[in-house]
Amino acid sequence: MLQFFIFFKEFGPYFCQPVIAGLGDDNVPFICTMDCLGAKELAKDFVVSGTASESLYGACESMYKPDMQPDELFETISQALNSSVDRDCLSGWGGYVLIVTPTEVREHVIKSRMD
Repeated sequence: MLQFFIFFKEFGPYFCQPVIAGLGDDNVPFICTMDCLGAKELAKDFVVSGTASESLYGACESMYKPDMQPDELFETISQALNSSVDRDCLSGWGGYVLIVTPTEVREHVIKSRMD
């Protein structure tokens, strides 16, 4: 549905790149991102989005490994986000991280530089 709304604003697009993540059938993880025209990019491990996406890809590729535990995954996300935000002046002050497991959703706020 989100893809539909984004696509039909193609001549006056929403300037967003949403990341959609969750658990599907049998608790199988699902993650994708969309560009400002609604084109999906599916992935089996991780996706990045935003103005710092180039440096985020590099940081995530170097630190991510399959089958990480939730605490280990949060630490990896925090390090990648902080290192990428420091390299991009348009990225803002940090981010919200949601760790989704079959039993809970944990929300964390990561604060970085404030300039």
